[in-house]
Amino acid sequence: MRTKIVCHLLGKLLGVLAVSMAIPLAYAIVWREDICVWFLLSLVLTGGLGLLLSHFGENGGHNGHIGTREGYLIVASSWFLASVLGALPYWLSGWVSSYVDAVFETVSGFTTTGASIFSDVEVLPKSLLLWRSLTHWLGGMGIIVLFLIFLTNIGVGAVNLFKAESPGPTVDRVLPRIRLMAKELWKIYVVLTGMEIVLLFLGGMGFFDAVNHAFATMATGGFSTKNASIKYFDSLYLELVIVFFMFVAGGNFCLYYLVWSKGIKHLVRNIEFRFYLFIAVFSTLAVALLVCADKGVSFASGLRDALFTVVSIMTTTGFATADFDQWPPAAKIILFLLMFSGGCAGSTAGGIKVVRLLILFRNAVGSLLKAVHPNIVRTIKIDGKPVDFEVLNAVLQFFYLYMLVFFVSVLLVAATGTPPFDAMGAVAATLGNIGPGFGIVGPTSTYADVHPLAKIVLIADMLLGRLELITILVLFHPDFWQPYIDRRKSMFQTR
Repeated sequence: MRTKIVCHLLGKLLGVLAVSMAIPLAYAIVWREDICVWFLLSLVLTGGLGLLLSHFGENGGHNGHIGTREGYLIVASSWFLASVLGALPYWLSGWVSSYVDAVFETVSGFTTTGASIFSDVEVLPKSLLLWRSLTHWLGGMGIIVLFLIFLTNIGVGAVNLFKAESPGPTVDRVLPRIRLMAKELWKIYVVLTGMEIVLLFLGGMGFFDAVNHAFATMATGGFSTKNASIKYFDSLYLELVIVFFMFVAGGNFCLYYLVWSKGIKHLVRNIEFRFYLFIAVFSTLAVALLVCADKGVSFASGLRDALFTVVSIMTTTGFATADFDQWPPAAKIILFLLMFSGGCAGSTAGGIKVVRLLILFRNAVGSLLKAVHPNIVRTIKIDGKPVDFEVLNAVLQFFYLYMLVFFVSVLLVAATGTPPFDAMGAVAATLGNIGPGFGIVGPTSTYADVHPLAKIVLIADMLLGRLELITILVLFHPDFWQPYIDRRKSMFQTR
């Protein structure tokens, strides 16, 4: 493992993070907020560590090589460093007294989870609110994907970095060069964000609020500038705009590039997107009917709340217009299952991903057919293309690991005294990068009162969910470090 190249690239990435801190710093200076001093100190500390790592490392140039191991280590380390350093403005300014809480808020931001420890966000300085939303926006499309745009000499190593961070069972190569693809994906991301800002502003939302909510929507994050979230605005127009962009953000951005460059037929033919749309429509109607029957409200009112909540939960955004924790049990179970579903591969959403569920479903059907017809030869196909054994095996392994992490996390969180169903909701909401859960972490509550040890577990879940388990878990396997250990032993024996 080439640790110096790893350090050099991590240093460069911290430089990007420091520049990002300059945005809320500038806002704080313009509006004369006292927190500007702490943003400046955070920027200096982040940038200084970045310079130190870059100096210790080396620029690989055309001879540099980023292998699979280096890719995993760079991505996992970059998210860890972004989390612990991004927490500095919260902690140094005194708005968050506990550093664990500050890291929790920051991880929730970068992983686009939207779980907050703030019970009253409206008293926070606007620059700090902007930083919360900006962490969403940066983490939505991916810190590494943004970083790749600025790297001109990384070569084939970009593929390993992209794979280690990108959500989904496979990486869609819609363009031959990873750096060019990263640039095009970010262009789509920026354009859609700009469109939403304009539409929200035209709907009566203030410009500052429009920017923050657009950042959170396109990142499928869920941080709001209001305590009551989107319910504060009480506007059907604003809700529909946000529902549309939440749904778009939960789709595959590589697919959107194909639609933009080659036509709408690619969207219509894509089976994952069609299944994604089906789940959203079916769940919305089911929840609406259940809520109407239980609460005695009109179908229009029930449909409005159901549509927003289902899309918000399914896309793992976490905005709220209703207290779904008070809905009937069957409706809550549907929402709980949607927490596992998530959006499409290649989206900013979390969860298991629709395409994995589709592959699992078709594999299960194939197993039943095999039991009835032992000699049948049946290939699983997605969009007319056969799913090879490696992809199927990877999907099965991911599902097993996801459920294993879920159950272990539930046990650990419940061991701190959290009620069982509340613990399941909290873990599902953080592992799936959703935000609000049930009970003590419901849509009208925060994570402030969660036990500190449980918060550490949930921090790990947020990172595991955003990086899709393998990127982090592989670092704990002894074989990952064995070549490095053997090489160091060899060097020591030679000396």
